[in-house]
Amino acid sequence: MRRKILVIDIGGSNVKLMISRAGKRKFKSGPHLTPREMVAQIELLVSDWKFDAISIGFPSPVRDGRIVSEPKHLGKGWVRFDFEKAFGKPVRIINDASMQALGSYRGGRMLFLGLGTGLGSALIVDGVLEPMELAHLPYKNGKLAARRRARPRPAKKSTHCRLRGSRRRQR
Repeated sequence: MRRKILVIDIGGSNVKLMISRAGKRKFKSGPHLTPREMVAQIELLVSDWKFDAISIGFPSPVRDGRIVSEPKHLGKGWVRFDFEKAFGKPVRIINDASMQALGSYRGGRMLFLGLGTGLGSALIVDGVLEPMELAHLPYKNGKLAARRRARPRPAKKSTHCRLRGSRRRQR
């Protein structure tokens, strides 16, 4: 008998739930979502689904199945939260970009880049997964906040560039 797995992708904007390609649901997340609130919402949304275990993709570094640091775009309390106790089922946690990479992997080498509320990445070489945390994007009040405005540089008088060792053309 095959085990049914509830897949949870926790993001800075939404929490997505999937039990099969046809069975998908989601709800809003954000800077006030705590793990207890998330569990309560999930239990309501999947009360009619039957599953044996849970796989969670989490938007922060994960080491040995444990969340290493609090995520930038969610509420507090994730690092020491006991998901198995809360759900009453076996739970495996992996970095969200790693989960997405595994879902797309078809063999050989693959570099996965996922753009969401952050820039997630993972490298898979011959079936070995290496998660890589590249960056997070700063948000304020639910909108992307630029750290500083990019200003155009004033144009220089000369617009050509010379390669080292090349001679300047005479006019």
